[in-house]
Amino acid sequence: MIRTQRLVAGVCALLAALMAGIAFPAGAVADETGANAPQVDLVLDVSGSMRTKDIDGKSRMAAAKQAFNEVLDATPPEVRLGIRTLGANYPGDDRKTGCRDTAQLYPVGPLDRTEAKTAVATLTPTGWTPIGPALLKAADDLGGGTGSKRIVLISDGQDTCAPLDPCEVARDIAAKGIGLTIDTLGLVPDVTLRRQLSCIAEATGGTFTSVERTDQLTDKVNQLVDRAADPVVTPVAASGADACAKAPTLKSGLYTDREAFGEQRWYRVDVRPGRELRAAVSVSADRPVDPSYGVLLRAVTAKGREIVRGEAAGTGRTDVISTGLRYPKAESDDDTAPAEAVCLQVTHSFSAASGVEAGPGLPLELTVDVVDGPSRPADVASFGLGRGWWLLGALILAGFLAGAVRGWLSRWRVAVWRTN
Repeated sequence: MIRTQRLVAGVCALLAALMAGIAFPAGAVADETGANAPQVDLVLDVSGSMRTKDIDGKSRMAAAKQAFNEVLDATPPEVRLGIRTLGANYPGDDRKTGCRDTAQLYPVGPLDRTEAKTAVATLTPTGWTPIGPALLKAADDLGGGTGSKRIVLISDGQDTCAPLDPCEVARDIAAKGIGLTIDTLGLVPDVTLRRQLSCIAEATGGTFTSVERTDQLTDKVNQLVDRAADPVVTPVAASGADACAKAPTLKSGLYTDREAFGEQRWYRVDVRPGRELRAAVSVSADRPVDPSYGVLLRAVTAKGREIVRGEAAGTGRTDVISTGLRYPKAESDDDTAPAEAVCLQVTHSFSAASGVEAGPGLPLELTVDVVDGPSRPADVASFGLGRGWWLLGALILAGFLAGAVRGWLSRWRVAVWRTN
């Protein structure tokens, strides 16, 4: 009897241990999934102007509520979604109080559709339009984690809380290097509103869209929420130095930094013999700049000798300019040969337009990749085409011969036609 009881107790203990062993890894996986989950914070303007009835014969607020309900139904399960309002609670005339009127309506996290819809249904157009303060709070709503972070701002009017400029707020958020993107949607086809919302979006690499119908609003918000769920490579924040000797050492990856006007940024990459360094940099103008500009990427030795460079120039047609370079390190017979320290220098010639804030610096994105070097030196000398030059030459010759034959046949046909 005693043996039977001990056997039963042992089996129960074993089962409990097995269940605990299963449960804890599951919890760990859940935590990891939550940390990597994409996050979206919908920021909705609930100011008094949202009462205006000019969207499909109903108020802007009613159109926004309908769009939100449809978006909540279609939100992918892996997305952590939240809702923040601005101008929803204070109806008075005190500017100081009105510019603090932003609240988290639904916290960023796993979505309870019924609860979120109930919260949206309670909204009534009320007060001011504190876009800048709302963006600052929304950035805090998203918190940590390594997944993508996106703010979707929906507004029908300009910020009413200057001098806290929403564009400057967006630039400051982007300068933190947390990989947060702000997309903006304007409910009024107004030039001034478009300019402000476009500036906010461009500061973080987001998009601006003007919407005038409920279905447009629904489709665009759904698109942005779905985009957040797509796998993306999140750049790692790096802080370049002002000299090669102080430069941080980077490994293969995607990095983001800020570079002030007239500044140089230095980074270091270790390249072993038989390996090839490939680097590319993009600098974007997140504010109005003068029309002529350029970007220079140089690879130099630790002693300052230039190895190779890449450069590009722009004339105002695009707000992003990119260039790149390749540097193959020759093989060595010595297996213990040390890696070579290669310094990358990034310089741009953007200049701020008159009356535009110079800080923070312009965003730059640096891609570094160290791969196996080419087996033949001619591959690099031939601009990466290698033996492809033979094929290119053959295609050119074939095209020339085909053109000559076609021309001869055309002349022969004309001559026969004239004779007949």
